[in-house]
Amino acid sequence: MPHNAAPGRALAALIALLLALVVVPALAAREYPIWLPLVRGPVAAPTVTTQPTAQATNRPTATSVPQPTMPAGSNPTFTGRATYYDATGAGACSFDPSPGDLNVAALNAPQFATADYCGAYVRVQGPRGSVVVRIVDLCPDAICTTGHLDLSQQAFAQIGDISQGIIPISWQIVSPAISGPVAYHLKDGSNQWWTAVQVRNHRNPIARFEYRTSGDVWATVPRLDYNYFVQTNPGMGPGPYTVRITDSYGNQLIDTGIVGGASVTRQGAAQFPPVAAP
Repeated sequence: MPHNAAPGRALAALIALLLALVVVPALAAREYPIWLPLVRGPVAAPTVTTQPTAQATNRPTATSVPQPTMPAGSNPTFTGRATYYDATGAGACSFDPSPGDLNVAALNAPQFATADYCGAYVRVQGPRGSVVVRIVDLCPDAICTTGHLDLSQQAFAQIGDISQGIIPISWQIVSPAISGPVAYHLKDGSNQWWTAVQVRNHRNPIARFEYRTSGDVWATVPRLDYNYFVQTNPGMGPGPYTVRITDSYGNQLIDTGIVGGASVTRQGAAQFPPVAAP
């Protein structure tokens, strides 16, 4: 009679089912090492990803004071000689003529530098006394060496004999009584792209001029030898401006709301404090 294969096939099917349910999952759960070739050489540093952080904003503060260029109490006294000229109050410092006040002087070229002393007041001591003059011009002549002042004839006559023509002097920066606040004169041609500002009516020498940019940072404006602080590429913008000026002693004034323009003078709100001579 023929062999009945059904029981055998049933048993084989049962064994296959058990293998599928038990043995294969167990083998799949095992971890098998994967061998890779060892490559010698520099190892790249891991890349670390960080979240971006907010950048600090450089905001002006009331305690931000530049290093004084002429510390209080250390004003030097210069010695030299004085001559005189037919002064009007105008000159290399680009101030307007001042016919009502001709106690003015031209400074020698080495000390004039980049108009550093323009508008400063100096007390000049001569053979017959002393006089306070304002620096408004440059004396380019060869005779005008360091320490030399070319005085207006009116000022010269107060400390020496006009007939002498040249006298020995000593002089020193002073901080005189002065009426009214500082002023800002915007040069003809000034605009938002090329802005030229001159500080006027200041008691003490001006050491620095800054304005606050649209990014809320203080930008220092360079001073040119004709006594204007000129900002270009870009200019100071259309205004109104917030400006900060520093005198040679480190004192600062901040003025806001300075309206732009050309060939106009804008008044500040205050004046530098007086500084006593040593």
